[in-house]
Amino acid sequence: MNTPALVLVITVGVLYGTGFYLLVQRSLMRVVLGILLLGHGSNLALLLTDGGAALPPLLGDAGEGRIADPLPHAMILTAIVITFGVTTFLLALAYRVWLGDENDEVPDDIEDRRIGALAEPEDSA
Repeated sequence: MNTPALVLVITVGVLYGTGFYLLVQRSLMRVVLGILLLGHGSNLALLLTDGGAALPPLLGDAGEGRIADPLPHAMILTAIVITFGVTTFLLALAYRVWLGDENDEVPDDIEDRRIGALAEPEDSA
């Protein structure tokens, strides 16, 4: 594995790790940033599937050598559009929550805690 590909693999790992860490936070803006980082990590992971990020494109002057596969690039463009739509939707939801109480923290669900307490096994000893 060459050095640029290794750097991209490490970058994908850092983006995924940071994205998942932000995704489990209670602040909605951190959740949105986590989704963004996961989207960027997925785009880099798709770029790595091509195997030749530095190769010339299909219509370039490739000569007898290999050429880049256009499918991963098309999938990356689709992923960018999907990430943009999901981010816009999450930002709208976070704004609506912020308008309610001027706080973007997700409150505890009292009913969920009550059901969780009912589901816990009782000690019979």
